[in-house]
Amino acid sequence: MTENEDILVSVRNGVGILMLNRPKALNSLTEGMVAGIAKALADWENDDSIHTVLLTGSGERGLCAGGDVVAIYHSAKAGGADARRFWYDEYLLNAYIGRYPKPYVALMDGIVMGGGVGVAAHGSIRVVTDTTKMAMPEVGIGFIPDVGGTYLLSRAPGGLGLHAALTGAPFSGADAIAMGFADHYVPHDRLADFTETLIADGVQAALATYTVEPPASALVEQQDWIDKCYAGDTVADIIAALRGHDAGTAAAEAANLIASRSPVSLAVTLEAVRQAAKLDTLEATLVQEYRTSCAALKSHDLVEGIRAQLVDKDRNPQWSPASISAVTQADVDAYFVPADPELTFQEESK
Repeated sequence: MTENEDILVSVRNGVGILMLNRPKALNSLTEGMVAGIAKALADWENDDSIHTVLLTGSGERGLCAGGDVVAIYHSAKAGGADARRFWYDEYLLNAYIGRYPKPYVALMDGIVMGGGVGVAAHGSIRVVTDTTKMAMPEVGIGFIPDVGGTYLLSRAPGGLGLHAALTGAPFSGADAIAMGFADHYVPHDRLADFTETLIADGVQAALATYTVEPPASALVEQQDWIDKCYAGDTVADIIAALRGHDAGTAAAEAANLIASRSPVSLAVTLEAVRQAAKLDTLEATLVQEYRTSCAALKSHDLVEGIRAQLVDKDRNPQWSPASISAVTQADVDAYFVPADPELTFQEESK
């Protein structure tokens, strides 16, 4: 067991169990939790008595709502050192999970957003349920999708990844499987049985017994108009296409949602997802994300977005630049300059 109560580390019958344990904060990740997960994984990697890792979350609401963004807010106002250190360690962990040599089973039940996606969706066995509510909602707080999110978003079919990234809207477990964020669908009310079978009889027995065919993906059913509307060169083009489309209310709702987000975050996110599609590895994408995250830390919109959503909670962010048309190419380019220091993975490859 670990001394850090925000994450409970245990072993049962050869299964290393990681339980995120901040239920009142919807298991939002802290620096200590990231360190705790990384240490447990390193300990178990070469321990022959551990054959499988299982990630889960305490409480009824979900696996993890993301990183502790209020801590990011306070760090940004104090110069950003703590936030940069947190992201550095978090992204190393995301990459480590992505190449972990043992089965890494993530139970993505309930809310799984931002940093929660990072510790779950790079695992080798990703389970969603009928209560899964997944999202990369960063543009709503003046931030850019990170934790390897742009790697996954850029590889989703057609325009589905850009739709998720630019609206920040949640999507279902069925959508998550269709988009490449998950693999298996287990009914929520069978998840406890799935877990016990996994611990007693192994991963394959649990999957064989409890996985079911996911329902149809609502996003895939709308992919025709999504692909057309998100093909535009700029965020303004995409909004215009959505507003001009006769797909009923769904396209108009997406346009309205995008228009409420941070203009500079939207422009950077569009560029980041398109650049991520050209990057070969999760690691390379995380290096790019570390650059955009460090740049966001110095921006007006990240502090303002967190203030409006989670500190003052007035839900009325005053973005700067205030409109899509006011964002320049120079504004976007500034998010992709090398970080100091850059994120590197040398220490993870020894």
